[in-house]
Amino acid sequence: MSAFTTPEFWIALSQIIMINIVLSGDNAVVIALASRSLPPAQQKKAIMFGSVGAIVLRIVLTFFAVYLLSLPYLKLIGAALLLWIGIGLLKGDDEEEHMESHSNLAAAIKTIIVADLVMSLDNVLGVAAAAKGNVVLLVVGLVISIPLIIYGSTLILKLMARFPAIITIGAGLLGWVAGEMAVSDPSVHAWVENGRQSLHTIAPVAGALLVVGLGKWLASRPQALPGKLSEAAE
Repeated sequence: MSAFTTPEFWIALSQIIMINIVLSGDNAVVIALASRSLPPAQQKKAIMFGSVGAIVLRIVLTFFAVYLLSLPYLKLIGAALLLWIGIGLLKGDDEEEHMESHSNLAAAIKTIIVADLVMSLDNVLGVAAAAKGNVVLLVVGLVISIPLIIYGSTLILKLMARFPAIITIGAGLLGWVAGEMAVSDPSVHAWVENGRQSLHTIAPVAGALLVVGLGKWLASRPQALPGKLSEAAE
């Protein structure tokens, strides 16, 4: 029980919940698009069974990711992926625009589960990194997050649209976790601990600043028009 009283536990738990909330917002769109052609009664079943199935598989993947992140060099790769995911979150990468709807309940449930898994690499990686190998923390964080994802997804989407700072904070958190992950990789851990402990602070701060700064800059860049692109090609 002593683990529950440490500040580190509650900080990491807050990180897991925040990552789940921010990165699961688009899953509500997937669920809505996949089940929009169903009758109202079947929509509820598709949302419930599809969400539960996706969450169970996500938990399994997260435990697997925790094990993988204990191997040398994989945390460095994971940190790079988290930085990319955080930048894409601010840049506005949309993966659910081409989701098709289904009039069949089983097909809708299958689509929800498959699409959720495909889109959940960021969620699984972020949660596994924030848990830092603590299985109790991982389970508690996921259990708390599940009802938030299922029942609060619509509210979360509305809050994100109204308060864009939530997305910025979430993206910055991913950068912070990426920095923590990089300096804890077994391949560099001894080097960091040998008189370079300041990297435990510098790397997370640098990661957060990189994600927010680069993500905001990319989001502010004007999109080139097709006509201008063809002119430039000539």
